Amino acid sequence: MTDRDMPRAPDDDAVEPSLSSVPLVGVAVNAALAAVKILAGFFGNSYALIADGIESTSDIVTSLVVWGGLRVSVAPADERHPYGYGKAEALSGIVAALALLAAAAMIAVQSIREILTPHHLPHWSTLLVLVLVVATKEALARWMAGIGAEAESTSLQADAWHHRADALTSVAAFIGITIGLIGGPGYEPADDWAALVACLIIVASGLGLLRMAVRELLDAAPAKEFEEKVRRLALGVEGVRALDKCRIRKSGTAYFVELHVEVDGEATVQAGHDIGGRVRSLLRSSPLRIADAFIHIEPARPA
Repeated sequence: MTDRDMPRAPDDDAVEPSLSSVPLVGVAVNAALAAVKILAGFFGNSYALIADGIESTSDIVTSLVVWGGLRVSVAPADERHPYGYGKAEALSGIVAALALLAAAAMIAVQSIREILTPHHLPHWSTLLVLVLVVATKEALARWMAGIGAEAESTSLQADAWHHRADALTSVAAFIGITIGLIGGPGYEPADDWAALVACLIIVASGLGLLRMAVRELLDAAPAKEFEEKVRRLALGVEGVRALDKCRIRKSGTAYFVELHVEVDGEATVQAGHDIGGRVRSLLRSSPLRIADAFIHIEPARPA
């Protein structure tokens, strides 16, 4: 197989730096916020904020896993992996989704422990720290989710939800601490009860992301609208009479297409081969991020 015939993700040189650098931004933000949370929790008498800061350090590992998966997924195809390494992106998405579920479980356990253990109310200054955390994390989550959705990157969307989960638990802590400060003695566990509610949202999101990544690993077909775009492009090629089967699977941020093209039954083998080549070239150069297209030529059926 020549380099020309090898599957490839469109514009690899442009895609790799932008996608692979996104999780590194999350690593830097998590490191900074983890330090802020731990220090604020220590001086503000908030063990929940300290635990939240420690949990943020685990998000650094998750972001590094996503970064590694994206780096591997855009590697060019070779003889040992003729379809490329795109599935590494889905695998890192599964790791990120499982880490999200684990984080929810840890937060739930810690919240229950704090509810059962008498403790003092945090200082009001911790609310300022939580506002900073929520604003930063939600902005980061929106930015990362937008890039992940545009590139159809499961792992990036999962990593974005890690940041949103951190924002949700901080919102819950803000509400709980506010209730506790207003209510006074007896309301100390309010932020822990709020964190339990946030855990339910995090679990639902983690399960949705896990399902998305598993479907990709099992080569689930993309949305019908994507297949219709592929068919419209192929039907626009001169010499294509009709189309039969069309199978599409996603690998990383790119797609592989198997398409049965019907041409004039009286055409020569060379003519049919040329038509198939034009269809393949058109699909690979389209904005649909098609890494490769396998074209099967068939004689057109009688009208």
